Amino acid sequence: MNKAELINAIAEESGLSKTDSKKALDAFVKATTDALKKGDKLSLIGFGSFSIAEKAERQGINPATKQAITIPAKKVVKFKAGAELNDEIK
Repeated sequence: MNKAELINAIAEESGLSKTDSKKALDAFVKATTDALKKGDKLSLIGFGSFSIAEKAERQGINPATKQAITIPAKKVVKFKAGAELNDEIK
């Protein structure tokens, strides 16, 4: 499912117009991004939670040259599905 299909699904499920559904989705994405940038954890009961994890610097190998390289530390977004979502998928 891409963004346009998700907007259509939100509009159909909620009874909102596609324009309002797009605004709602964009607002959710912005609010989630802003919260994660601040280091906050976002929990949606029944759906799951988003958090930031820090990956340490590590050694890797360039597959093209087989030369050892240093992969810098970085922050990554983690999503853990909630119990209700897991139950729905089974």
